[in-house]
Amino acid sequence: MGWSHKADTNPGGYLKHLCRIITLACVATLPVLTSFNARADTADQDKDFLVKAAQSDVNEIKLSQLAEQKASNPQVKMFARKMVTDHKALEMKMKPYAMAWKVTPATDLDDDHKAEYQKLNGLTGNDFDKEYMDAMATDHHKALDAFSREVDSTDNPKFKMAVEKGKAVVASHMTMADDLKGKL
Repeated sequence: MGWSHKADTNPGGYLKHLCRIITLACVATLPVLTSFNARADTADQDKDFLVKAAQSDVNEIKLSQLAEQKASNPQVKMFARKMVTDHKALEMKMKPYAMAWKVTPATDLDDDHKAEYQKLNGLTGNDFDKEYMDAMATDHHKALDAFSREVDSTDNPKFKMAVEKGKAVVASHMTMADDLKGKL
């Protein structure tokens, strides 16, 4: 069926032909639109992860700064120092994504970690060390799960590489925290 005089003399045929063309055009663009929506969802998921990772960094840094001051065990102090250094480095690696995606990173402890900070601040000696290391082990297990899920789900290749590097750091921290916790 092409454009012909028959279509001109038969208005119903012309409309039928036009409807087919419009329908085919819509069906043809459906995969493109679906793909775009999937990318938009993934970008939102990436942003959500970035917000949570930034919050985790703030939590680890602030609790570890307290541990640098209050820990009695030299290994716990050394671990705390490493947490501050490594989590500040993780913050810097994720900062370009936060800026590009207009994500405002956390600047203070979340409510759960404010309560943990207060609890830790009231403890001394071995009690402090045990509680701090317990919190670090718990937090790093949760963080490793989040990093693993993000590595598997993100479609952004550059972000995925950054998350994979962060995952390796978090896995290392988790192992150190579990080992040190077991020694206390």
